[in-house]
Amino acid sequence: MNNGTVKFFNDTKGFGFIKDANSNQEYFVHVSGLQEEVRENDEVTFDLQEGKKGLNAVNVKRA
Repeated sequence: MNNGTVKFFNDTKGFGFIKDANSNQEYFVHVSGLQEEVRENDEVTFDLQEGKKGLNAVNVKRA
């Protein structure tokens, strides 16, 4: 389980990016990977899963 912050999330398009707290790396997140609704600047926990274009954040929950 990783910790991070929602850097950007577009509710209309259903995707955004999460910045990892430890590595400062950014990961794509799709609305299908959310466990609960998130907004920009929310502290979250998440898992990583290989996607079509690299690692994606999944099982995303507010911390």
